[in-house]
Amino acid sequence: MTKRRIIGAVSFALAASVLAAACGGGSDSGGGDGEAKKGGTIRILTSGEQIAHLDPQRNYTGSDLAFAGTTMHRSLTSYKYEEGDAGSEIAGDLATDTGTASNEGKTWAFTLRDGITFEDGSAITCADVAYGVSRSFATDVITDGPTYAISYIDVADYPGPYTATAEQQAAYDKAVACEGNTITFNLKNPVADFNYTTTLLTFSPVPKAKDNGEKYDMNPVSSGPYKIESYEVGKSLVLVRNENWNADSDELRKAYADSIVYEFGLEEATIDERMIADAGDDQFAVSEGIQPENLQTIFENGDEALKARSVDYYDPYVSYTNLNNENLSCYEVRKAIYLALDREALRKAGGGPYTGDFADGFVKPALALDYAKSTMPEGYNTDGSANVEAAKAAVAEAETKCPDVVARAKSGLNFYYPDTPTWQKSLAIWQDNLGAIGFKLKPEAVEPSQYWPTVMNPETDYDIARGGWAPDWANASTVIPELFTTGGGFNLTRNSKDADYAEFEGLVNAAKVNLDRVAQGKQWQELNQYVVDRLWALPGSFLKAQSIWGSKVGNTFQWGPFGAFCFGNLYVK
Repeated sequence: MTKRRIIGAVSFALAASVLAAACGGGSDSGGGDGEAKKGGTIRILTSGEQIAHLDPQRNYTGSDLAFAGTTMHRSLTSYKYEEGDAGSEIAGDLATDTGTASNEGKTWAFTLRDGITFEDGSAITCADVAYGVSRSFATDVITDGPTYAISYIDVADYPGPYTATAEQQAAYDKAVACEGNTITFNLKNPVADFNYTTTLLTFSPVPKAKDNGEKYDMNPVSSGPYKIESYEVGKSLVLVRNENWNADSDELRKAYADSIVYEFGLEEATIDERMIADAGDDQFAVSEGIQPENLQTIFENGDEALKARSVDYYDPYVSYTNLNNENLSCYEVRKAIYLALDREALRKAGGGPYTGDFADGFVKPALALDYAKSTMPEGYNTDGSANVEAAKAAVAEAETKCPDVVARAKSGLNFYYPDTPTWQKSLAIWQDNLGAIGFKLKPEAVEPSQYWPTVMNPETDYDIARGGWAPDWANASTVIPELFTTGGGFNLTRNSKDADYAEFEGLVNAAKVNLDRVAQGKQWQELNQYVVDRLWALPGSFLKAQSIWGSKVGNTFQWGPFGAFCFGNLYVK
């Protein structure tokens, strides 16, 4: 995504990998006087119509996690609010420390701090955390969120708190047990890095009495330093200070600004114009994503002041194309689509080298233990150009093996994309490229902030849907299983009916429980190649991103785990 949220379908998660140092831009850790101070209003400018999800159990996009987690929602653990490598380390948040493992990694206990409260001043209890986690099991109501709790916690057939029988709820309460201010998670299998899982807002507390299911998304109860004053989709979200936040219980959040205002529904070109001009209230604003036509102006035209308040960096994400394998069940058709794509033209449309480097799979090289360069399909051009002849040969082979799938491709493939200027340019390239091999597209434009919920809806009949992912922490266990198995919950390839899926799932499950990290890394390398060999999805780019901020904003570093600003600790100079 241009916004690394949902706009370009890139930012579906966070990463614990250490990012490369920013190049071609600045990263302001201090203020004009070298010292952060309280007061003022920070503004965030976006073309999206809303935050995808403010409900903590439904929040699962990098920028939104960084925003909500630093302002409104606390979890058991958190990444440190620091620049560079230190920001990839974890610390206790609601918990006093990063947890204690026992039973060979199958049991994890966290003790809550004293003095932690909701916005109404009531104490946050172990039961509130357990209830918050339980909500994530109600996947008919609590949609789009992480599924690690469901995968890891040792409870079967639990439907969440809204419909659970007394027996089902008792089973959950045994698996997630409270004793005083200590919460204990009993897991199905050993998970050596479970305390990284608990950085996700899935593990945020929710007061049961205030939970109104799906509607909670628009007015969640705050456990952080800010609370909602107003929220109007398409217009703005205004956060003000939560007077009942106890700063003594929070070692991470500084809450410098008096208020934070999200401005929604802005034209992307207008955002760039305002940020470049740096006038009035926009001096106190930040924006993630810069339009391709403005990249040279910002980074290459010699304006050092402008360059100093912008950044061009490798973020944690890998872009890719989801192919609906139920509709496109023929490997040769999927291969034809991939070989026909002029990936270099698509990269130029997105900003050229600023977009990133061509990906050879779905695991980024920053995950050193888990990455190995993949062998790509025969006919793949490493320079990014299309190989039309090889693509046509794949179509000819498919005409014999799977004529029904070829017929579908020739009549028109449902192509879902975020409705942004950059993606409109990319769509035209896709149409030309596939047209060269006789395939057609049926474009479906989606409002950017609703792109992810739309394609995640099982009733959405897409053939092609763009996507992107970053590891939830520094282990490809948060990439391969999440994207390509049904248990992961974010499998937009719909590959479960593929003849090889059962074998693949067995190999994934074996890798997940391997506590030998080096050997496990080798397994992830092989499983990444397994997916590439079958082209269940098409690798895109190892992404770069660009952000810009006003001249009177401090602490503007790009926070490694999320590839985003550490929003709650921004301050007015």
